[in-house]
Amino acid sequence: MCGFVGFTNLKENISSKTNIYNMNESIAKRGPDEDGYYYEEHVCLGHKRLIVIDPNGGKQPMSAMCENNLYTIVYNGQLYNTKELRSELEENGFTFDSYSDTEVLLKSFIFWKHDVVKKLNGIFAFAIWDSNKNELFLARDHFGVKPLFYTLHNNTLIFASEIKALFKYPGIEPKLDEQSIAELFGIGPAKTAGIGIFKDIYEIKPAHFAVFNDSGLHLQRYWKLVSKPHYDSLGKTCEKVRFLLEDSISRQLVSDVPLCTFLSGGLDSSIITLYAANYCKKHNLPPLNTYSVDYVDNDKNFVKTDFQPNSDNYYINLMTQKLNTNHHTVMLDTPELATALEDAMIARDFPGMADVDSSLLLFCKNVKDNATVSLTGECADEIFGGYPWFFRDDALNSNTFPWSIAINERQNLLNPEIASKVHLKNYIDYRYQESLDEVDILDEDSMETAEKRRISHLTLNWFMQTLLDRSDRMAMYSGFELRVPFCDYRLAEYVWNIPWEMKALKGREKGLLRYVMKGILPDEIVDRKKSPYPKTWNPTYLSTVKNMLTKIMNDKNAPINNLLNRKYILEILETDGKAFTRPWFGQLMTGPQLMAYLCQVNMWLERYQPKIEL
Repeated sequence: MCGFVGFTNLKENISSKTNIYNMNESIAKRGPDEDGYYYEEHVCLGHKRLIVIDPNGGKQPMSAMCENNLYTIVYNGQLYNTKELRSELEENGFTFDSYSDTEVLLKSFIFWKHDVVKKLNGIFAFAIWDSNKNELFLARDHFGVKPLFYTLHNNTLIFASEIKALFKYPGIEPKLDEQSIAELFGIGPAKTAGIGIFKDIYEIKPAHFAVFNDSGLHLQRYWKLVSKPHYDSLGKTCEKVRFLLEDSISRQLVSDVPLCTFLSGGLDSSIITLYAANYCKKHNLPPLNTYSVDYVDNDKNFVKTDFQPNSDNYYINLMTQKLNTNHHTVMLDTPELATALEDAMIARDFPGMADVDSSLLLFCKNVKDNATVSLTGECADEIFGGYPWFFRDDALNSNTFPWSIAINERQNLLNPEIASKVHLKNYIDYRYQESLDEVDILDEDSMETAEKRRISHLTLNWFMQTLLDRSDRMAMYSGFELRVPFCDYRLAEYVWNIPWEMKALKGREKGLLRYVMKGILPDEIVDRKKSPYPKTWNPTYLSTVKNMLTKIMNDKNAPINNLLNRKYILEILETDGKAFTRPWFGQLMTGPQLMAYLCQVNMWLERYQPKIEL
């Protein structure tokens, strides 16, 4: 796990140690262990490394010669089928100087060229420079777990793991246009795939690769979920799901540095922890370290809701006792949660999920003291249908993204002058329909399966992407790696085509997954109603973010006034967030989180100082 930067111009000599160094240093938090550089007349590459596999053999940028041609790679990620790829390459005459997946990926590209992406199982973003062809190849994993942004400027392609690095290249400046505003306040904290919020900043989409050569930049999709009839019986389906899960988890437990799991006591994290703990026992390793996050005085202030029906501690204790893990609780308090809002915004490069982000950032920072890699239960809800909106009529009939139905409130939040030019509903409707048009519905699909295919597609390509962005940015800000076994593309391919009636067995969210784990996990875990990532219920958090936002609004020169409706924000403050009648996003971003988000907006405007071009 790492970060990388680079730029290439095929017509001019653009080699610059200063530019590549400045870009690379801006993402130093992603790779605190090593850095490296590569220079040619038409390309510069930089890399920041977080050492996970093969400390000596995985140094980057890495070059390899083949038939008098030089290839050089910078890479962020982890391959989970390294062993199979290496064996196939050795059968075809390749030799290796290390056991790093970086060398395997580079030589896989040399052998399979652009088709290499069809051979990979993992989380990855990488760039490979072909010196003879003067050609750059960029690629991103199936679900976009690892980021890759780019821009074009004066025939130069500039690319990086994070947007902030692009702004270190001369002439690239932060700007906002109508689409930027619509993304931020209509879609945000989600965003449309391929768009980098700022004007003229883009990203390689998930499951896409790009080739930059004399004829320009060429983008191509290499994978997508394909709808097919599902013929397996319930028993066979359970058998395949169990195999794919166990295989994905075991592949992701490979590491040369300390590894742990995040354990909330929910179904998803308990599955990951069960297999990881069994792996440790099987290989005579020390007991697995598990971590959970909690907040000061949450036990006193917890309020039961439809979205968060119970707290985690009872279920965490149940699992740690069953599996004999070495468990640790990271306790966060209101002041640090609020203070970290700015770092969380910087990690994303734009306003995000407020304290839902900052809490994960602090959680990872604390765990980093004792581990470098963690497996999490992220993505199970998206893959197996675990969110309330799969079952609630108001969400299913909303005709918009079901986690973000407060469209009128979002429009009212815009500065009236900007609101006259940026019509959020039109933009949201366009993106919503554009996404639905991609869904393949089969003649065999029942009405319910067809409906759930559509909402699954939206959830996988929008909501899950937002959470994957969150996981990468918040973890890598502390040089910490999060792995997501449920996001294995093979598992997603299989589960995508399971009929809804089977997927939601017995009418339960993740009903099939629960059935698969019956008798393997304690019944209390299997039957536990979904509870999202824990947030603080401490009333001091509301008062803290309210004071932060009040202080901002007392400054009439605060840049937030240029974008947003000052009168409406004051109303939000006066009502402790209740003037915004529905959650800003998902299940967790209610009153306090909305105020924290608005604070992040102002912090972002102050730090990045984007020019608004409407």
